[in-house]
Amino acid sequence: MASLFNRLKPKISEPAVEPKGKVIAFLNQKGGVGKTTMAYNTAFALSEEGHKVLCLDLDPQSNLSLLFGCERTGKHHLHHLLINSIRELAPLHVSSLIGDVLVTKGKVDLLPSGQELSGFELTVAGISAPRQTILKKFFEKNNLLNEYDYIIVDCPPTLGLLVVNILCASQGVMIPFKPDEFSRKGLTHFYEALEDVADMGISRAPDVLAHIPNMVDLRRKQEVLDLEKISSEMAEGTTVEPFFNRAQLVKSQAQKKSVYDFKGKDFKHLQGQFTNLAKIITNWNEHYEH
Repeated sequence: MASLFNRLKPKISEPAVEPKGKVIAFLNQKGGVGKTTMAYNTAFALSEEGHKVLCLDLDPQSNLSLLFGCERTGKHHLHHLLINSIRELAPLHVSSLIGDVLVTKGKVDLLPSGQELSGFELTVAGISAPRQTILKKFFEKNNLLNEYDYIIVDCPPTLGLLVVNILCASQGVMIPFKPDEFSRKGLTHFYEALEDVADMGISRAPDVLAHIPNMVDLRRKQEVLDLEKISSEMAEGTTVEPFFNRAQLVKSQAQKKSVYDFKGKDFKHLQGQFTNLAKIITNWNEHYEH
């Protein structure tokens, strides 16, 4: 996998002027690894640092939307905005703009998900325009990368068309994982998909910024061994400090709050971990080669 990581280089020329914003995807084809929790708290960590942040919930399960308080999304949501951006699908367009769908919590904005996203691939199957770049063109048409410093994307646990769109539209990827053999196999498949995106030649493959061990229990010997094995196979220095099964993280999630909403000393370490993830993103951005 490390060799794949090092081979992923841009194969197309980039435009001379880049927008200021960057798209960061939290992605793993394996479910239950904490992508949503990581994306949510990292978005607020970036906001705490003074950045303007937009979250996209591209998982039909809508867990990120639930954390923002969207118990039920409105009549229209992100799926409809994406379809609206495709000229060939004019008969399916709805009368909603981004401002009609946008949800704000604290200083972070969200474009919520809905169950219709599960049919996205079927809906766009017949269009002649490149289906892999629908999300990228959506960002461009709505000038979102000049409106926001960072767009954080919570991805579905698949490697289907939605995820291909996310990879084509993203500049960076954060990969939460649980240290076990299933995650190791999933990471292998992810790097193969990333190389496929690079081989398409229609978009630059995103940089992998960090591998995030999550829900780790170091009392289990096999888990320790799996974590060591996976970390050794990743590019050096990309695996961050493990996130353990902390009661504080469960508490914040249950209350639909970020870890920064709590002032107790027992939240300081978690806050520091998410601040570190935000710094990984911002430090990378400072040296990003267009």
